[in-house]
Amino acid sequence: MARHREQPVEEEDQDQDQEMEEDLVALQFDEQLSWRAGKPIASGELLRRLEKLSKELADMDQETVDKSSLHGVAKDLASHNLLAHKEPGVKAHVASCLVDVLKLCAPDAPFTPKQLKEIFTLFVKVILPALWNPAHAYNTQHKYVLSSLADVKSILLINDVNNAEELLLELYSTFFDGISGSFKNQSGEQVAKDVEFHMTELMVTLIDESSSLPPSVLDVIMAQFLRAAPRVGQRDKTDSDGTQTTLLPKEEPEAYVMAKTVCNSCPDRMARYVGQYFSDVIMDVSGKGGHANGQKEDEQSDDEAAPSGPSEADFKELRKAHQLLRELWRAAPAVLLNVIPQVDAELSADNVSLRLLATETLGDMISGIGAAGPPPPPALDPAAYPPLKLSDEVTDHPAASILTTPISPLSFAQTHPQAFQNFVGRRNDKSPLIRAAWTTAVGYIVSTSAGGIGLSREDESMFITGLRDKLNDNDEKVRLAAVTGIESFSFRDIVLKLAALGGVTKEGSVLFTLADRCRDKRSSIRIEAMALLGKLWGVASGEIAAGQESVIAALSGIPCRIINTFYANDLELNVLLERVIYECLVPLSFPPPPKPKGSKPSNGNSPSQSINDSNYDQDRIRAERVLLLVKDLDNNARKAFNALQARQPQFSKVLENLVRQCDIFNGGNPDGDADRIKQNLKKTAQYLGQFLPDPIRVEADLHNFANWHDRRSYQLIKFTVSPESDFKTMHRAIKELLKRVQGSPKPHLLETLLPLLYRSAYILFNKSHLATFMDCSKSDKDGLGAAAQEITTEISQHNPDLFKTHVEQICKDLVDGAPKSNHTNDTAMVETLKACSSYSRRYPTELPDDRKFFQALISYALYGQPAKTAKYAVNVLMARKDDKSLVSATDLLQRVTKDWGYESAHFLNKIAAVAQLELLASTVTADANDEIIDMALKNVLFKVRTEAKDSDPEWVPDTELDDECQIKSWALRLVVNRVRGVKDIEEAKEFAPPVFKLLRTLLKSKGELCKTQDTPKHHKARLRLLAGQCLLKLCTYKHLEELLSPADFNQLALVAQDSCANVRRLFVEKLQKYLVQNRLRPRFYSIIFLTAFEPNSEFKGQIETWIRSRARYFREAKQNCMESSMGRLISLLAHHPDFSPEAEELVDHARYILFYVNTVATEANFGMIFKYAERVKQTLDGIDRSKSERLYILSDLAQSLLRKWQERKNWSFQAYANKVGLPVGLYTALPSHQAAQEIAEKQYLPEEVDQLLDELLRSLDKKKKRKGADERAEGQPAHKKARAPAQKLTPKVRTPRPPKSSSKASGKASGKPKSSTRSKKPRASSSPGPEAADRRRSGRAKKSSSYLERDDSADDDDMLAGVAKWQYYDKQGNPLPQDDDEEEDEEDGEDEEGSSLSDLPEDEVEAMDDDDHEAEKDEEAKPMEDNNEDSELSDIDDKLDDADAEAGVEEEEDGEEETLPPPPTEKKAGRKGRSAAAAEPKALPSRPAANEKAPKGKSAAASSAKSRPAPRASTRATRSRRAAAEEDEADEDSE
Repeated sequence: MARHREQPVEEEDQDQDQEMEEDLVALQFDEQLSWRAGKPIASGELLRRLEKLSKELADMDQETVDKSSLHGVAKDLASHNLLAHKEPGVKAHVASCLVDVLKLCAPDAPFTPKQLKEIFTLFVKVILPALWNPAHAYNTQHKYVLSSLADVKSILLINDVNNAEELLLELYSTFFDGISGSFKNQSGEQVAKDVEFHMTELMVTLIDESSSLPPSVLDVIMAQFLRAAPRVGQRDKTDSDGTQTTLLPKEEPEAYVMAKTVCNSCPDRMARYVGQYFSDVIMDVSGKGGHANGQKEDEQSDDEAAPSGPSEADFKELRKAHQLLRELWRAAPAVLLNVIPQVDAELSADNVSLRLLATETLGDMISGIGAAGPPPPPALDPAAYPPLKLSDEVTDHPAASILTTPISPLSFAQTHPQAFQNFVGRRNDKSPLIRAAWTTAVGYIVSTSAGGIGLSREDESMFITGLRDKLNDNDEKVRLAAVTGIESFSFRDIVLKLAALGGVTKEGSVLFTLADRCRDKRSSIRIEAMALLGKLWGVASGEIAAGQESVIAALSGIPCRIINTFYANDLELNVLLERVIYECLVPLSFPPPPKPKGSKPSNGNSPSQSINDSNYDQDRIRAERVLLLVKDLDNNARKAFNALQARQPQFSKVLENLVRQCDIFNGGNPDGDADRIKQNLKKTAQYLGQFLPDPIRVEADLHNFANWHDRRSYQLIKFTVSPESDFKTMHRAIKELLKRVQGSPKPHLLETLLPLLYRSAYILFNKSHLATFMDCSKSDKDGLGAAAQEITTEISQHNPDLFKTHVEQICKDLVDGAPKSNHTNDTAMVETLKACSSYSRRYPTELPDDRKFFQALISYALYGQPAKTAKYAVNVLMARKDDKSLVSATDLLQRVTKDWGYESAHFLNKIAAVAQLELLASTVTADANDEIIDMALKNVLFKVRTEAKDSDPEWVPDTELDDECQIKSWALRLVVNRVRGVKDIEEAKEFAPPVFKLLRTLLKSKGELCKTQDTPKHHKARLRLLAGQCLLKLCTYKHLEELLSPADFNQLALVAQDSCANVRRLFVEKLQKYLVQNRLRPRFYSIIFLTAFEPNSEFKGQIETWIRSRARYFREAKQNCMESSMGRLISLLAHHPDFSPEAEELVDHARYILFYVNTVATEANFGMIFKYAERVKQTLDGIDRSKSERLYILSDLAQSLLRKWQERKNWSFQAYANKVGLPVGLYTALPSHQAAQEIAEKQYLPEEVDQLLDELLRSLDKKKKRKGADERAEGQPAHKKARAPAQKLTPKVRTPRPPKSSSKASGKASGKPKSSTRSKKPRASSSPGPEAADRRRSGRAKKSSSYLERDDSADDDDMLAGVAKWQYYDKQGNPLPQDDDEEEDEEDGEDEEGSSLSDLPEDEVEAMDDDDHEAEKDEEAKPMEDNNEDSELSDIDDKLDDADAEAGVEEEEDGEEETLPPPPTEKKAGRKGRSAAAAEPKALPSRPAANEKAPKGKSAAASSAKSRPAPRASTRATRSRRAAAEEDEADEDSE
């Protein structure tokens, strides 16, 4: 059945075919196209015939044409005569006819292979290239040929031609070169888009339909992607403004787009071809480099490459291939499917260069960076106004290009996970070059969000963590790469991405670690890190001021971290710090001048944010930026910032002097005494050189500047440093000066002049800004009031000249805001009055002297709030020191004593005013002294009006102090000021003993003076602190210091171990301050070493740094002050209440000695220190002979510890050859040589101590290697050591003894247990009770009443080289007459909670501590001016010493220990050097801060203070271990 059904169908098909054959249309064209040789057809006729044929062929349909009728025409068209005709029109029409024939005869072309080759040669070499000229007469025919070849795909016949590769290469080259503009057309018309489309389609057809692609053609295609790369010499090209980084096109080149379309249209085939293409290059080169894992832990050095590696030519090709890979990933990532594994394999190559190249390539591919390179870094302009906002749209960089815009079409992490993970593993590569490349890549990956495709949360966190870790890498190249990697982030990305894990204040965050790089040991890293942070804060300042929380949390702490680098005391770092402050934090060019209307803002924000407002006040805006900067500074940064500004007036005087010397020098032709003038100029240059990193270069540059002799430059410098110049004048002067120097024959002078200008010019504290500062201090606008008040005070103290134009208004405000009995003053007036007080010391005659002003001051003294207002008012009142001042003081005293009682109104103000009158107007208070002192003692200090409670805190802040505590504090100051105010030395000595007794009683009784009632704990803490500080203050007077007996000195020293942390800190800071000012004798240095058990690790670290700084200072001054302290320290420890001869207790005492050795000892002074320790054993105890054995025990302990320290340090021991002396007050001579011999031969140290000392040193080593979390905890006291509670403690506890116990009590422990009887009520504190305190003092007061420790001559003779001579000096280095200053120290314990800088010479300490000033300091500076005709620097040296004081305090960098070069031996320093300078006016006094490379005053080991923790943290304060045992059980959290 099926057969019968199929037969009719077949017959039907045959019939249809027959009908179709009958219906085929034959070609009607019958004209001749060929000719015989010598008889050519005319061109016109030939063109007519070809046009006719072309039209007919175009109208024919492939399905209905009779192909046999085309054979004749095809033969004619393929003849050589037509294909090679000289007429372009003939060729164009022949080509159009040929493509029609190919179309109609498809798939079989009616041509021989030879004819096909000639035909396609015509197409490829003539017709298609002609398309690049759209104005060609036969462009229509050319386009027709192209479209027919593409649509019909007859182009595929080219593959049948012999040597088709040549034609294909020509075809692709023609297309790409033509579309890129290589073929120039005369008309300049652009090629139509349809031509580009058909060309692309034609190339895609050839690749997609062909079985293979010639390598040369693939080369051409791949080369198009390299058009994205900048030409040789074009990359990194910058314009003068630094914004244009490349000359790349804004759009992708047409040939590039065409090649990208080709690759993306046939990804499978191209992937195979591309894979083979790169295999030929990558595998060949990689194979020469060998393979290894390349991990960082490999032992093979990076420099030890494989024996036979790739040649430079190979690497050149490989780099080109990798560049192409980058661009291919952006354009057509699918074609790299087989290539990525090859690049991945390179990551494991043994050759470092191969791994480096693979790491860079994969990093760029992940972030979407192509051959054109990374995008230009985002613009961070700190001088832009209005500042950038977090919500602002990101604007394109001026040099941005589509080719540099990171684009990643696919997620590399998801497409190639194995290669991605291997790339991540390169973070730990052994080669720093590869780790640096990885770090740079990570910066771009995170900042570009992996080329815009996005990163997973885990991957982004991993990369950010890696970036943070590389900031701490041990190789500088990696750290620098990490810093520059962060520079690729925009402001928004830094806040939203990098700060997501924490801001600059959070330890362990990226920004915190970046801030650590500000103190990197490599200058290039410091510069990049500090400049980047400065720009970030400058850009973010607008959002910080607006209260944007995320920006505040992320970046507000930047100024603290930057300014705290001042403590590193590095001259080069100080120069960088100033440049960052004045170019990034508060740029000189901020804010920009108003722009014309319609102009675009400088930061690229929307035009709505214009600065053309009528209220645009540049001075106000700039002043508010300064206030914002100061507002967020912490205490240390604020003091460093103030120190920087405080030294500005002194530097301005030096620079003015330099200009004067240059002018006299007259370009090398001075008039007058040429030698003297040249010598003065040289000294000035040398003096300035010690403050900059390269003194030799500074001196040379300044001499070149003098030889240049440009008088306009001299005038510009004067404008710059003049306090009379407003900010605009100063800024314009600096700009003009910079331009003049740049255009001079020696533009390199700027490297010296610019730092000097920054230090000398009134940049931040300018008179143009003062009005805004004062307004903000009154109104507290935007919370800037406190900062404004502080700045105003600083200006009044250190730049009072700026106040001259405002002093009248200040005094008027004081009068208008004066309080009354029923009306208090505004709080802002307190700071205004304080500023006026500071100004009055410098310019007392410029204040009003009218009665109205004086009455206002009296009102402030009587009714001002808070009470310290009374002190400031009295200071201003007594500033003139004339009869009018005395009359006003008398008036004030009469009004005070009129109603003189504790219960009287405003008694706190009254007693504060009287306390200051006692100091400044002792003649006025003389008649009423008995009444005043009686009130202060009997009615105030000896009474308790506030009931003590167990719940009372141990310390309360100043702002929360009750009136009784404040009154008692002022009463104690009053008593002390009475002694200080007496001018006659003998009279002062007569008044002093009762005062010393009162202060001694306060210390012994732990702040308790009342015998009938307990004083609250926080009152006692305040009184203890004030008593200790007042004793220090009294001891700054030589005639009063002599009254402090050794026993009282030992009692005073225990304040440094007080149970209250605030008492310890504030006492030690006051001690440091006076020691640095050289106002205390060297014996007070021994007190500082009692802080060895300080539980606050941060505070202890600051103390260590301070000690190292002072030790270095004395070494440079060639004084043995710190070395001689060993003898004093041993005596102090021998009389310490915790002393015990038992081994464990001795190890605790060894910690004090270890603390001393760790901070003072060097290989150079080790022999001298050992000599002092040894010398102690040749004496008797001068305080209590019964305790001499303690000295011998401690001497042996110190010697043993010193020997072990020497072995630990591998120091060579050189015995000190000279004699050393010990203080006669602490030591006396042995009775006989035999006794000395017996003592020397006896070993007093228990045997087990040796092993315990070894363990102590080992524990120190362990703590240096690992930084425990407890070391970094703030205010967390660590326990001293674990021990059994009863078995060890009970035998050591001694029974209480009555107050009048024998002075011969030994240090041995009693075998009887302590009675359970305690004080009247239980105490929450762990400090010892009164019984314990009395017991520890037993036997130490016997000789106190009759002994005055050492007089100067005997002590100096006996100490020999051991103790520095006692002498006061003025600011020029002249010995001061020993008369009393009226305002020697105004502070009087005020602002106890404020922390002061540890190492601040003289005036600068006063700069940090508001009220401690001396009225006579400036007067003492005057005599030097007359004695120094040759040089005007002597009177400035000491001021610079003061203003540069914080350079002596070096804050260490974690984990880095830096050994500084020894100080120059030719320089003098210290007070001895200054006295020499006074004797020889021409000699410049030296300072403790100059060094060739290292700054003066910088400790040799101060940079590693954090790496040298205390041997063991402890809560050891003043309490005895035995007496404190039971109290510890009751309250373990006392600290």
